[in-house]
Amino acid sequence: MSLSIRPLTGDGSPPVQGSYPQAVEVAGATRWLYLSGQIPVAPDGSLSPDFRGQCEQVWDNIETQLTAAGMTLDNLVKVTTFLSDRAHALENREVRVARLAGRQPALTVIVAGIFDEAWLVEIEAVAAA
Repeated sequence: MSLSIRPLTGDGSPPVQGSYPQAVEVAGATRWLYLSGQIPVAPDGSLSPDFRGQCEQVWDNIETQLTAAGMTLDNLVKVTTFLSDRAHALENREVRVARLAGRQPALTVIVAGIFDEAWLVEIEAVAAA
């Protein structure tokens, strides 16, 4: 059986508050990749001062880890985003929607204190192949 990642939203579900499914069904997976929280630090150690730059860097870091495992964004089944402030929610959604380009992994966004106060976003993820 080949890998199948199918977004689901069951009948009777409450409306979603963004561009994500209520659930994701994975069938035929033989490998799983659990990505630790990816931080907004570039390989050279630099940190963008603005949210959009940090968010784009986190997605770059996610793609780097996926590539190391022979995977792509197509393999994502779950994404958990930690925002330092609710004020970043709309910009986070804009970056995520652009980067995922129609892909629909299960999604959770949490507003929380992040380990380093300079980091405005951190994202962990699960992928399957």
